[in-house]
Amino acid sequence: MSAVSQPLNIAVLTISDTRSLDNDKSGDYLTQALTDAGHNLAARELVKDDIYQQRAVVSSWIADSNIHSILITGGTGFTHRDSTPEAISVLFDKEVDGFGELFRQLSYEEIGTSTIQSRAVAGFANNTVIFCLPGSTGACRTGWERIIASQLDVDFKPCNFVKHLVTL
Repeated sequence: MSAVSQPLNIAVLTISDTRSLDNDKSGDYLTQALTDAGHNLAARELVKDDIYQQRAVVSSWIADSNIHSILITGGTGFTHRDSTPEAISVLFDKEVDGFGELFRQLSYEEIGTSTIQSRAVAGFANNTVIFCLPGSTGACRTGWERIIASQLDVDFKPCNFVKHLVTL
């Protein structure tokens, strides 16, 4: 992919009880993908799958006018510890309903009916678009390459999210 003409500042948050930044392959993938596309990594953190730790980090990033988008990986499944949709969706001013629907449709092509166990969600909070992806690197790749990258590219037509994030 060629570099975007309007670079955005994007933060990456990994939700995991078992990973560290040293072995966070999904967070590494998202970081590399966004910088390869020409965007700027604004921040990167890893927190336990705890509703309040997630909200604390994401709330501070939402309040930072220099962060345009947040990519979250992990915590979207059905185990008793998976809490990302519950933690983050309450912060949304508007939900991007089509994101989860499209993600699961595309994921179905790759993993079949197991995609119904994904609770991928997205929304806007304080002019920041937030994407919550599953924790697998494959899911992050699907989300980034097949949905998110184009929506964060000001030149993608007929429409994209950039005009909602920055004043051009």
